[in-house]
Amino acid sequence: MKKLLLLCMTALFCFACNESKTVTVTVANPLAVERSNEMIELSMAEISNCLNLADTAQIVVLDAEGQQVPCQITYDEKLIFPATVAGNATAVYTVQTGTPEDVEVKACGKCYPERLDDVAWENDLVAFRAYGPALQARGERGYGYDLFTKYNTTEPVLESFYAKEVDKDARAKIAELKDTDPKAANELRNSISYHIDHGFGMDCYAVGPTLGAGVAALMVNDTIIYPWCYNTLEILDNGPLRFTAKLVFTPLDVKGDTTVVETRVITLDAGSHLNRTAVSYSNLKETLPVVTGIVLHEPDGAVVADAANGYITYVDPTTGPGNGKIFMGAAFPAAVKDAKVVLFPEQEKKQRNNADGHVLAVSDYEPGSDYVYYWGFAWDKADIKTADAWNRYMADFAQKVRNPLKCSLTSGRGYQN
Repeated sequence: MKKLLLLCMTALFCFACNESKTVTVTVANPLAVERSNEMIELSMAEISNCLNLADTAQIVVLDAEGQQVPCQITYDEKLIFPATVAGNATAVYTVQTGTPEDVEVKACGKCYPERLDDVAWENDLVAFRAYGPALQARGERGYGYDLFTKYNTTEPVLESFYAKEVDKDARAKIAELKDTDPKAANELRNSISYHIDHGFGMDCYAVGPTLGAGVAALMVNDTIIYPWCYNTLEILDNGPLRFTAKLVFTPLDVKGDTTVVETRVITLDAGSHLNRTAVSYSNLKETLPVVTGIVLHEPDGAVVADAANGYITYVDPTTGPGNGKIFMGAAFPAAVKDAKVVLFPEQEKKQRNNADGHVLAVSDYEPGSDYVYYWGFAWDKADIKTADAWNRYMADFAQKVRNPLKCSLTSGRGYQN
């Protein structure tokens, strides 16, 4: 279920639209491969106009068999729902007034001021976090995205992870036992830590002062301008099918100009391994290279850097024995100029917690535009077991974002409640 920005076209809205009881949505797949549970977006303004909706009216989405499909109306007035379309084929859905069934929350997140202002979010497959101003105030260089592996559940787990990790009573007990019973202190520490797998996943990924799991950054003279932690946060969508957050960052110093401000809008949909992220830089005076980076934790790790087909991948060794492998990746809907491994010089390696470098995808950022890309991961203890399977997933994903599903809307009569 991949979050893709769709090319949605209104095909036939007749003059009798306001008398219509239904809107038929025809979803066309231009690729030969099946598109399973991809999230599509429709304009609520067009839907409302065609159905002549009252302010309090509710709508439902039905598949070809007349069964309800989970849906959500987003902060930017889009109706989203997962669609499945065979290769080189079409599928038909119906939107009409009705009482929606309860939708299980699959994508959600929140800020955790009790954990140094982390913003953390998840869906049924994966989980992530970005570091906040309280961490930056301590002088820590939390430039990159972090991640939490997840398995054995499709339900949200991050609140329980954080609740245990920052439990004040447990932390006080650990401090008390540290001198009198170190073994008991260590056992209690492990029992509450999200760095230990308690059956639903864990944080076994090392970020350090790097781009981490897929942060984008400007470059000047082949030097990455690392972004600090976010400065302000606004959660725009919080489930059940989509999480969206807007992060505004501390001003950057770009060639002596200290007024350049980065804004990111991060979206994670149910069923997707990847976040969609739109990055913009205000006050930037000229076109500059922008890179998306994944940190390397071994100099000769398994990397795919495919600029022509628009994706990069890396097999991360994780932070401890028995924690498996994490398959990292990023995909790009627009052309990529270059994709390559860049290793740190030995001195810089020491400054970056002994990380070895990045695999980078290089593009150009035009002032006033959005740089859009997708980034995320899979874990070999969860649904994608091998690097080959992950590379196929990423190659297919890149093709899909470059060949989006196409939607046409037709007003007319159909299923009735």
